[in-house]
Amino acid sequence: MSKLLEGKTALILGLANKWSIAYAIGQAMSREGAKLILTYQNERQQKTVQDLGAEIGAAKILACDVTSDAEIAALTAALKADDITLDAVVHSIAFANKEDLSRPFVETSRAGFLLAQDVSAYSFVAVCNAVAPLMPNGGSIMTLSYLGSTRVCPNYNVMGVAKAALEASMKYLAYDLGPQNIRVNAISAGPIKTASARGIKDFTAMHETVAAHSPLKRVTDPAEVGDSAVFLASHLGRGVTGNVLYVDAGFQIMAM
Repeated sequence: MSKLLEGKTALILGLANKWSIAYAIGQAMSREGAKLILTYQNERQQKTVQDLGAEIGAAKILACDVTSDAEIAALTAALKADDITLDAVVHSIAFANKEDLSRPFVETSRAGFLLAQDVSAYSFVAVCNAVAPLMPNGGSIMTLSYLGSTRVCPNYNVMGVAKAALEASMKYLAYDLGPQNIRVNAISAGPIKTASARGIKDFTAMHETVAAHSPLKRVTDPAEVGDSAVFLASHLGRGVTGNVLYVDAGFQIMAM
């Protein structure tokens, strides 16, 4: 039986540790036969990403700090130099200052607001612009969002606003890149105990609330997000673009 991503090459940005959603996506894509290319943000993360890349059989690991246009350009230049074309791109990157997540949103600093937007939303625009020329046969680009983009999730604060901008950007990118047969989507996963989630005040309570009130009466398994990413990257998702795919045990349908 053929694998869903056999013969395809996927670039994954944002794999930081074994608890990250990007790692679960990498595992799933590798299982389905994709050739993986991973990025790391800085020298401090390099060895960790290299070790994790070895675990999931990554073919190449490159540096890329998405806040730097020069590093994004260097990433695409390195891929082009090796004559690599891409079929799927995963953007799993977000950041906000801890102090802006631990105080009321109304007290968000100007610098903190702009930083969250730059890393969490604009970087997706910059990445799409850079990788589109490397997708001559079309393909799938996806990002990771959260329910806090459309509803108030206490303590998610400035990150929720950044995710709202990310989802709006995703839709405009889907329109712009559609003529090139490049599909652009977002996966909105339920709360998962990642390293970055520890920066959200009372995250444990958020986790428990979803488990108690979602239709499936449980939280999201990272592997479910990985499988959904495989779907979007594969031929099975060929008609899906401009969408937010919720993988959250159904919690987003609940009012109370």
